[in-house]
Amino acid sequence: MKFLTYMDQGYETLGVLSKDEQTVYRLADTGLTFFNMNDLIERLTDEDKAVIKDYLKNPEDPGVPYEEVEKCAPIPRPAQDVICLGINYAAHAVEAAHYENDTFGGERPYPIYFAKRVNEAVADGGFIESHPGLVERLDYECELAVVIGRPCKDVKAEDAYDYVFGYTIVNDVSARVLQRRHKQWYFGKSLDGFTPIGPWITTADEIQGKPRLKIQSYINGELRQDSITDHLIFDIGYIISELSQGMTLLPGTIIATGTPAGVGMGFDPPKFLKSGDQVDCYIEKIGTLHNTVR
Repeated sequence: MKFLTYMDQGYETLGVLSKDEQTVYRLADTGLTFFNMNDLIERLTDEDKAVIKDYLKNPEDPGVPYEEVEKCAPIPRPAQDVICLGINYAAHAVEAAHYENDTFGGERPYPIYFAKRVNEAVADGGFIESHPGLVERLDYECELAVVIGRPCKDVKAEDAYDYVFGYTIVNDVSARVLQRRHKQWYFGKSLDGFTPIGPWITTADEIQGKPRLKIQSYINGELRQDSITDHLIFDIGYIISELSQGMTLLPGTIIATGTPAGVGMGFDPPKFLKSGDQVDCYIEKIGTLHNTVR
């Protein structure tokens, strides 16, 4: 199933997508009520899923075409900072070190974790803010994101997927000059409008086991990133297991697993974003996250 958040008569509303991904149905019309997406993630049961699947076979309401709804990010305001991984595809490690070895080079036997502050996530169709006067060298990073479904502590890697609620797309928008200037990544990754998420959350039952999904990004229709998610250096099982040894991962936690080669700084000369650019991030079995730089 694919769950999303959208605006209905001025209120954030939970929806479920039709199988053909063309129509949005109000989740409340199934008879189930949740306060928001974080509440749904925490409380949704297998019995609830069965109710929703049964409703989708013969919906009582015609629903609304997806393209007509006022979209929100699936989790508009994450309860905690998004956990991100840096340099988690080998080819991206090479291109990053070539661009700025002092910042991105060197041996890394362990994952690079950093946090990305999100006051409000950007929806599918929303704007990436360019922050003129502050930001130079604005870049994109298409990433598979994991959404944790239940409290996760001291989990073994082989059991980690049992704790995954679903998957979505994160564009880890980055200000490369700020990232280098401050010798850490928090500020240069956390500006307002720097975290598009969506278009929805695809539940883990549709992507079982270790994901092997095509991941791509397009800028103004030009293919830039083109890889497969099983090229992750540290896979999802390892990531969840390691993080859960030292902290409890709560339901709704978002983990962005890293980006493949093809980001703007990886080209010679670099291809950074400018106002008006259309950025499309695609991941197989999830969908496409469309955003415009403003």
